[in-house]
Amino acid sequence: MSHRDFTCKMTSHVGAAHFRNGQQIAFIGTGSMGRPMIAKLLQAGYPVNVYDIDPAAARDVLEKGARWHNAPRDAARDCEIVITCLPLPHDVFDNMTGEQGALAGMASGSVWIDTSTTDYHNTIEIARRAAATGVYSLEAPVSNLSHMGVDFSNVSFFVGGRPEAYALSEAVLQTIGAVSFHVGDIGQGQSVKLLTNLLFYTAAVASGHALCQSVLAGVPAQQAWRSFVSSVANSVAIEQFAPFLLDGSYDCSCALEIAVKDMELTVQLADELGVRLTIGRAVEKRYSEAGRKFNRYDNHLRVVELAQAAYGVRVQVPGYRAPSKYGADPEHPPDQEFLTDPIGRIKPKREHVFPLDDVPLSDIQIHLLKSLVGELIYVNRLILDEAFDLGRGMGLKDALIYDVIIWSVGASAWSDSRAQEYSNAQIVDPAGTVAPSLSTIPHLIHPFTEKLPS
Repeated sequence: MSHRDFTCKMTSHVGAAHFRNGQQIAFIGTGSMGRPMIAKLLQAGYPVNVYDIDPAAARDVLEKGARWHNAPRDAARDCEIVITCLPLPHDVFDNMTGEQGALAGMASGSVWIDTSTTDYHNTIEIARRAAATGVYSLEAPVSNLSHMGVDFSNVSFFVGGRPEAYALSEAVLQTIGAVSFHVGDIGQGQSVKLLTNLLFYTAAVASGHALCQSVLAGVPAQQAWRSFVSSVANSVAIEQFAPFLLDGSYDCSCALEIAVKDMELTVQLADELGVRLTIGRAVEKRYSEAGRKFNRYDNHLRVVELAQAAYGVRVQVPGYRAPSKYGADPEHPPDQEFLTDPIGRIKPKREHVFPLDDVPLSDIQIHLLKSLVGELIYVNRLILDEAFDLGRGMGLKDALIYDVIIWSVGASAWSDSRAQEYSNAQIVDPAGTVAPSLSTIPHLIHPFTEKLPS
């Protein structure tokens, strides 16, 4: 990976996209991430060919007007743009290469866009093969700007590849997303996505552990959650994903194997860049442990089950169902109302109804919640520093690192508030003290004290 300054181009999505008449799209992968994108393309008037290893997964988009093909090669034929949205690196490779792969059907001058989160070495190899036949390649991994923002085009794309290919594809990206950043060459988009995922997965683990400690101390989980959401420790992970811990569903929008893969790739990237990544490596260990203990197709927040077992508690709130079809109530209607935050990001307006009444808290319990809020903020500080270490190791300018973080699922109240401090070598808290060097892993990441190697 080259270490150089990147240029950034951000494009906002306003209204319907403009596109060339007759431009055809092939979409490979009709899973939970791909289907909403395909629906947006059809709604905007694009002809869309589709393929998936599971034909049943395409039923919904076929009813909306997409055209089914029996192989990626056939779906890609006569299409100006081919988009892949697949779970794992080998899925992308298998669907793009070989006699039945999409590259076999693509014409010179067409563009392949990969929206998967994958190994950038994998992307570079496919791009090399594509270039030999005159096909452009773009990597454009997706970050939801809210829980399953892909359902209503509320996603950002971190795009790596040649500028002329980005220009050919910009209208399509505007149709299926809210904002896009051109971050450099092939490989650099995937790396930026890993940086933002690092923030999200860390916040998910830390907030789950904070809920466990609250319940262990006799604080009802919903009261603890509301305390965290209303504090400066809040994050996308706490506000929009933790409710799936409270309803016991663990969020069916993403499989555990995806999180395990993402964190493994993040650690590999840190190794290549020579970044220490203390917190990130501890988080990767937690997901790796969850991946070994649970079924890989379990929901991604199952990682918090490790902490529940360690503390001997359950954070599920009896009778509560998160207001989302991705939770315990698959029949919940789609989001209809939305809010815009001070940054300009959109999120669903969701009403949480907890069957259990709040209880009076003791002074000790109140103090515990305040302490946990402080610890969550501390973790947010530390992991933001590590994300900047990764970004700087890639050669990214601080301004771009800041933009991709706040326009990603990894955003937090802490990152939102640090706009003026990203040129500093270390992140400073509101009291003016610098976060100290770590000697142990914070217990919100690992429930038992783990001393770092000297």
